[in-house]
Amino acid sequence: MESSEGTGGLSGEIEVEAYRRLFPLPFYERHLLESVRPDARPLNRARDTTIALGPVASADGSALVKIGDTTMLAAIKLEVMTPSTDAPDEGSLAIEFQMPPICSPSVRPGRPAEVASVISKQLSDVMMSSEMINLKELSLISGKAAWMAYLDIYCLSADGCLFDAALLSAIAAFSHLQIPLVSVNDDGRVIAVFGELPEAKLKLELVNKEKRKLSLGSKPFSLTCILHEEYILADPNAEEESIMDTFVTVVLDSLGQLVSIYKPGGAALANMSTIKACIALTKSRVKELNNILSESLSEMEVD
Repeated sequence: MESSEGTGGLSGEIEVEAYRRLFPLPFYERHLLESVRPDARPLNRARDTTIALGPVASADGSALVKIGDTTMLAAIKLEVMTPSTDAPDEGSLAIEFQMPPICSPSVRPGRPAEVASVISKQLSDVMMSSEMINLKELSLISGKAAWMAYLDIYCLSADGCLFDAALLSAIAAFSHLQIPLVSVNDDGRVIAVFGELPEAKLKLELVNKEKRKLSLGSKPFSLTCILHEEYILADPNAEEESIMDTFVTVVLDSLGQLVSIYKPGGAALANMSTIKACIALTKSRVKELNNILSESLSEMEVD
């Protein structure tokens, strides 16, 4: 038989949870008065973040990223293509962000999530404007052959800040990417040589003599913040995003230079002091993410 103290504790928890569901905004505002969130995070702290490199063996580069419970799987496949006449010595990059129904109850089978196409466009814009990838490094033979890099990002669990997690997974996947060997066959066609080069093909002319990585430029990282009255909440989860509707996403490169600022909507206007505060939070986050990525790359080299 339960004690009255135990019953009272359970009853209190039920009452708190009921209040949270019925009056979510007042519930959060009571926490904000103490500069803390219901998950015990300070307002300016992002969730725990992990990066695992190379989870997809069949891809040329891949990464699994978790920011809190938000989980992204990014994979890159390279294919030989004929470059365009406008850029004969450059390769190309195609990015697609996908949200299968398993990632969130709000994503219905057979109906693509509207936010997926928006995030795909944002990722493409940031990747190109940051100049992290030099498309000339994807060239094989000027005017004849170049690499097309297909980057697919799958949201496995959607718990807020999808763009931030997707961008981080893209950067990690390109950091892990290895360019395969390429040879020219008897007909003059350029073909990729995957795996070990068979003895029968040792006489084929290799365009690149060894596998290599891209020499990535300054990497872009982002931080999304929620603005609510005078409060700024860094890295909101899905519950916080559903309650408060004014967001600012700041993208900085690894040198601290501003790449872009997104403010998709919301009633509140972001004044200059608020934007500066968000940029300051993003600078701290960029250092943190850089360190996490560097540690993951070091661990991969050791293995």
